[in-house]
Amino acid sequence: MKNRWSLKNKKALITGATRGIGKAIAEEFLGFEAEVFIVSRNQKETDDLVRLHADKGYKIYGMKCDVTNKKDREKLFEKINIQWGSLDILVNNAGTNTRKKTLENTEEDFDKLMELNLKSVFELSRMFHPLLIKSGEASIVNIASVAGMTSVGTGSPYAISKAALIHFTKYLAVEWAKDSIRVNAVAPWYIRTPLAETVLKNPDYLKNILSRTPMNRIGEPEEVAAAVAFLSMPASSYITGECISVDGGFLKYGF
Repeated sequence: MKNRWSLKNKKALITGATRGIGKAIAEEFLGFEAEVFIVSRNQKETDDLVRLHADKGYKIYGMKCDVTNKKDREKLFEKINIQWGSLDILVNNAGTNTRKKTLENTEEDFDKLMELNLKSVFELSRMFHPLLIKSGEASIVNIASVAGMTSVGTGSPYAISKAALIHFTKYLAVEWAKDSIRVNAVAPWYIRTPLAETVLKNPDYLKNILSRTPMNRIGEPEEVAAAVAFLSMPASSYITGECISVDGGFLKYGF
């Protein structure tokens, strides 16, 4: 029973893992005794986080990697392949938003969002398939958003990318079930992260958010991380193709 609720010795790769939700996921996994490999575009932040937890005795590794860059993705695969030779968990967390209205977005804005939020997930999932299949019980968890499920006014390109990510999750879950690879997603509402703080500082905007959230508070990164950990554990072994909302009841609130 205990092993069902553990990530002990599981090898996990987490993208965008030095801040916000990604950092919380990495720390949650370490707490469950997983071996964790983190990547981000910031070398210093990556090195600092690795050093912080390695000094505590955790098995954590990392490297600078821009997941939108093909050569960086190839270097990452080579590093993981040499170090581990297999992969149990892939968490596609790296993502961003411009928070612009449709007519304010440029073609370049659109392309950058799609490259990071969607294409990088597609390419990393395909690239690491050979290592995930070696696990025998692998799990991919994609970090989506409630913006991919309903209109929340945070920009149509972002919403498009997250809606596509959710559908990709469902499609891949069916296609790769035969390979013993489960694929799920987590869709957060407003979470207290550096990216969200830019808009949460506005008291009127914050009041509006809370008025649409039955639990009447902003979510914490650790609450998203807990859902990701569950979807990566043997305890969720018969769950695939799902998108779990971590939203304080936001999507269920109809009045």
